[in-house]
Amino acid sequence: MQGWASKSRRFWVHCASFVNRHLKHYLSSSGFPIASMTQASLKITEIFYSLQGEARTVGLPTVFVRLTGCPLRCGYCDSEYAFYGGERLSLDEILARVARYHPRHVCVTGGEPMAQRECVTLLKMLCDAGYGVSLETSGAMPLEDVDPRVSKVMDLKTPGSGEVGRNRWENIPLLGEQDQVKFVICNREDYEWARFKLDEYELASRAGEVLFSPSHGQVKPVELAEWILADNLPVRFQLQLHKLLWNDEPGH
Repeated sequence: MQGWASKSRRFWVHCASFVNRHLKHYLSSSGFPIASMTQASLKITEIFYSLQGEARTVGLPTVFVRLTGCPLRCGYCDSEYAFYGGERLSLDEILARVARYHPRHVCVTGGEPMAQRECVTLLKMLCDAGYGVSLETSGAMPLEDVDPRVSKVMDLKTPGSGEVGRNRWENIPLLGEQDQVKFVICNREDYEWARFKLDEYELASRAGEVLFSPSHGQVKPVELAEWILADNLPVRFQLQLHKLLWNDEPGH
């Protein structure tokens, strides 16, 4: 009986090996990318070369890797085209496409890039490749696994965004000198709310910089600038350079 069981086990192992070998051969000959069955990958909306439009490296030539998908629906979102679709690429292919531009700086953005699990791996691989790497995130996803070499630009959601309840305040202690906190201001209520959070969480001393941006078409830039000056806030006023140059066209 024991000999029969041993022969039976060897038979099924042989069958499994045969099926696996011939299935791979069939899929490969049919043009199916076998590597994609096991290799880490991400859904990508676009990879493009442009000038960084905001934050600390504003104006610097940068490759942008825009990941597909976002669990938030902010009222002022300027990248809704990244919510759906996209192309699934292996991490190696993403790095190869980035390298074609010979950049110094790479920005991983979305959508919400951290909504895809392998984003953390991509960030590490980009850092290992020697790039200056930044991550644009809503802060609505956990950030504790992000490589410390990455400059995080965390967009705290104001009441005017419609997504204020998605802020993960536990991410704030993870911020350091290389990181930035961003507030998109939609109205005076947003400004007062952001001013309160600035003090409540001591953001000016916790992060490298705090950024206040007027929501395009909702607050006049000069109006927000005057509020900041009147209150002598320790923040950087910023406009989005890419909107001034290319009027929010995808790929810029």
